Amino acid sequence: MTAPLPNPLNTADPLVLYGETFASRLLLGTSRYPSPQVLENAVKQSNPGMITVSLRRQGTSTAEAHSGFWDLLKKMAVPVLPNTAGCHSPKEVIATAKMAREVFETNWIKLELIGDDYTLQPDTLRLVSTAETLIKDGFKVLPYCTEDLILCQRLVDVGCQAVMPWAAPIGTGQGPLNPYALKLLRNRLDVPLLVDAGLGLPSHACSVMEWGFDGVLLNTAVALADDPVAMAKAFAMAVDAGRTAFLSGAMKAQQSAQASTPLVGTPFWHQS
Repeated sequence: MTAPLPNPLNTADPLVLYGETFASRLLLGTSRYPSPQVLENAVKQSNPGMITVSLRRQGTSTAEAHSGFWDLLKKMAVPVLPNTAGCHSPKEVIATAKMAREVFETNWIKLELIGDDYTLQPDTLRLVSTAETLIKDGFKVLPYCTEDLILCQRLVDVGCQAVMPWAAPIGTGQGPLNPYALKLLRNRLDVPLLVDAGLGLPSHACSVMEWGFDGVLLNTAVALADDPVAMAKAFAMAVDAGRTAFLSGAMKAQQSAQASTPLVGTPFWHQS
């Protein structure tokens, strides 16, 4: 196995969410891996800032809470971001969030309120009020949402200090389907923005980071790769590369060719 990434960007340019600092701009999911060992190795290789876990899918009984999965989460020593995956009503979301707070002893929650089982698109009509309820109850809410500007602005208005729009439907790996809308979000909102769902290639992650997004959350693209451990590392490198490119200030695209070689010393008959 190759060595974990050193990632020199972490200390100089950390991800800050709700006033807390994280060592990486990559967040990694924990489901659908071939084995717990592969998951652990992927986490070691990519050094994510947080790992997400679904309470509803993993179970909440006392026996399960002390199973190997929970022990593995503690062993990896990475901040845990519980999510409300699988919830279809605000009541389900709130109950799951409160259980997650008890189990993981954290106020962090990734808010997922599903409105359509086919596309797994969030319920945009009830998402804002649900986020507001959780925030009033002391949760640090990271809402999974679409790239709709008005929806994202309303989430910020009710107290979300970060927003997580999708790039494409969950698990599709299609990459950013609406670059215009995502870039518009980045231009209009001042809070951290993390792309959540739909990324399939490291180049997708690099692109959104080049646009100025603050981080990405991945699961399927890593877990279902032929080599999840290597893919996790590739995504971590892509996230850092995209962030570095954004901070470096990319050149503006030109409509015509521009010579990169200076004319000084070039024969006059080559100068035109």
